Order: sequence, then structure tokens, then C-alpha cells
Amino acid sequence: MDILDRLLGHDTWTTRQLLLACQSLPDDLLDKEFDIDHKSLRETFIHVIENMEIWTDLLYERVVQEKTGNTISELLERLTVVSRDFANLARNIAREKRYDDCFMDTLDNPPVKKTFGGAIGHVITHNMHHRAQIMFLMERAGLKDHIEGDLLSWESNSFGWH
Repeated sequence: MDILDRLLGHDTWTTRQLLLACQSLPDDLLDKEFDIDHKSLRETFIHVIENMEIWTDLLYERVVQEKTGNTISELLERLTVVSRDFANLARNIAREKRYDDCFMDTLDNPPVKKTFGGAIGHVITHNMHHRAQIMFLMERAGLKDHIEGDLLSWESNSFGWH
């Protein structure tokens, strides 16, 4: 397993664990707004997953498709689909040594050239940033017993070391 595999695995697993931890929350707590970026747990989860979907479409150089489904179970399904697509693409780019190759970000106006490696790194770090916000929101909603979300804990769990 290389560093990309670790980062991709950690990214998906950690987001999934946080979604699962929020399954017991009623809609009013999922949608409760706080003074932070996307305001609520649901909106922050949607943002993370939509961002992955958009960047995956951009990296595949296909038309960006809007996805639907905003319940926790629907978000888990969307995460499963986009994580698989994103990881397959990222691994192909790594295998083909195309990190420095460029694609056109057609959402920018005018479209802007960006590297595949930069976009892959952006998605992973963007998700971590928002997961930290999700953990803050979870605590504000009363879910104080949640994972820390760090890479070494993921690795230990994945390899059965704890």
C-alpha cells in the first residue's frame, strides 16, 4: 500500500464513520445551524460529497452531473459511489505517472488548466478540513463520542492492530 492508497482509504473511511455516527440524530439536529462555514451537519456532509462528485467528473473530463439524495443513508450511498470512482481514477493517474498532466476546469469562467495531482490533493485535503468542522458540529449537536479521524488510527483499524 502506497501513500495514495492510505490517503484515499482514510478519506472515505473517516467520512463514512462520521456519517454512520450521525444516523441516530433527528433531522432537527442534522439541520441545526451554527456559526460555521456550511452551518449544519447535513449541509457540510452534502458539501463534502458534492465536491468529490464535481471534481471526479472534472477529472474524468465529463459533464458535471448534479446528484441528489440528502438523507444519511443516501449520502452514504453517494459516498460509496463517488469514493470508488475517485479512487479508481486517482490510482490510474498515479500508475500512468500523470500527476503533472493537466485538464481544464470547466467550472471556472473562463476555464482554467489544472493538474491532476493538484486536484487529487485538493479533494483529499478539502475533505479533511470539512471533517474537522463536522466533528465540531457533532459535538455541538451532542455527539461527543466520535472518532478522532487521524490517519494512524485508520491504519491501525484497517490492519487490525488494535
